[in-house]
Amino acid sequence: MAKHKPDPSTLPYRPCVGIMLINQDGHIFVAKRTDTPDAWQMPQGGIDDGESPAQAALRELKEEIGTAKAVILAESGQWLSYDLPPHLVGKVWGGRYRGQTQKWVACRFTGTDADINIETEHPEFDAWQWVPMHKLTSLIVPFKRATYEQVVAELGHLAVPG
Repeated sequence: MAKHKPDPSTLPYRPCVGIMLINQDGHIFVAKRTDTPDAWQMPQGGIDDGESPAQAALRELKEEIGTAKAVILAESGQWLSYDLPPHLVGKVWGGRYRGQTQKWVACRFTGTDADINIETEHPEFDAWQWVPMHKLTSLIVPFKRATYEQVVAELGHLAVPG
């Protein structure tokens, strides 16, 4: 029996936090996903029950890049949502979600590049780099690009040398 694909309009969004990590030069941290060729993104991940977006942001940094050496500068005023492309609906997150709704947190990185270690317990990335703000959205997969443009519009002014 063939498994039918869920109707995305009947699925909820996954609550998530996204992190705009800014270094001392005012550049933004991005990393390349291990599961999607040439898909770069800022760190992000689910928000656990009882966790604030700020708490989730620091936990996700530790889990994804090996360090939580950062101070929180601001949170986005609204939740920003994106839909998965049709070919991914039903495949990621156990097929339970149509996409993600994200609270974005801008953080100033207080560590050094040597503190970053993407070879974590459950690696999500195989490369990383610091990029200037004007290059950020061009690196992002198309289905997330509008969300990233909103993040840049709201929090991008914080990406200054510190």
